[in-house]
Amino acid sequence: MNKILFFSISLLLLLPSCIEIIDDLTIHNDGSGTFKYTINLSASKIKVNSILALDSLDGKKVPSMAEIKAKANSFAANLKSQPGISNVTMSINDVDLIIKLSFDFNSVLNFKNGLKAAIISIGNSKQVDELNQNWLSWDGKVLKRDIPLLSLTISEQLKETDLDLLKTGSYTSICRFDRAIDKVERANTKINPNKTAAMLKVNTYDLQKNNSLLDNCIYLIPLKN
Repeated sequence: MNKILFFSISLLLLLPSCIEIIDDLTIHNDGSGTFKYTINLSASKIKVNSILALDSLDGKKVPSMAEIKAKANSFAANLKSQPGISNVTMSINDVDLIIKLSFDFNSVLNFKNGLKAAIISIGNSKQVDELNQNWLSWDGKVLKRDIPLLSLTISEQLKETDLDLLKTGSYTSICRFDRAIDKVERANTKINPNKTAAMLKVNTYDLQKNNSLLDNCIYLIPLKN
C-alpha cells in the first residue's frame, strides 16, 4: 500500500483493507533466480467484497473482479514476453482475495527490466522514472535491495479509520541464496539456521510512514576458488 510495492494491481489496492504482502526473492550464485509475490486480503474479504459491489467509492470508480483479473492477466502476459523471464504464473483467488505472482529470471538485470516493462504495459508509464532507480543490485557477493517508490499515493487518499487497517497488516521480505550469509546491515533481519535466507517483516502502517524500513544490504560468504 502507498509507495511500497514491487508489483501492484493498483485498482485493487485502492480498496482500503488489511493487507499482507510477501515478496520472496531467490538469487543463485550466477545471478539467476526466482521471484514470488503474494498480496493477501483475506482478513478483510467481507469489507473488500462489499466495496467491490459498489459502482464508486468517494467519487472514484470501483473496479469489478473481472477488471482486476484482466489487469493481472495483461501484466502476466507482458512479463512472459520479456527477455530472460520464464515460468510466469499469476493466480487470483477471488473467494479469499489472494493474488500470487511467480517467475524465474536469468539475471538481476532481466528481472528489473522485465518487471518495469510489464508495469508500463498496464498503464503505469508515469512510474518509469522511479523504477529506473537502482533499487536492486547484485555483484555476486552483495545483494542490495530497496523498496521501489512506485507512485501510489494511496495513503494520501485514505481516511484515518482506513489507515488503522494498516496497523494489522504486514510486509514480509525474504531473500534466499545458494551459500551462507556473512552479515546484513538491517539489525532486525532474521537469518535461518543454515544462514542461506534472510527475512525482514514490518507492519504496513510503519512502512507507510517510513518506506526505508525494508531496505537492506546482505553480504555473502565469498565463493571458494
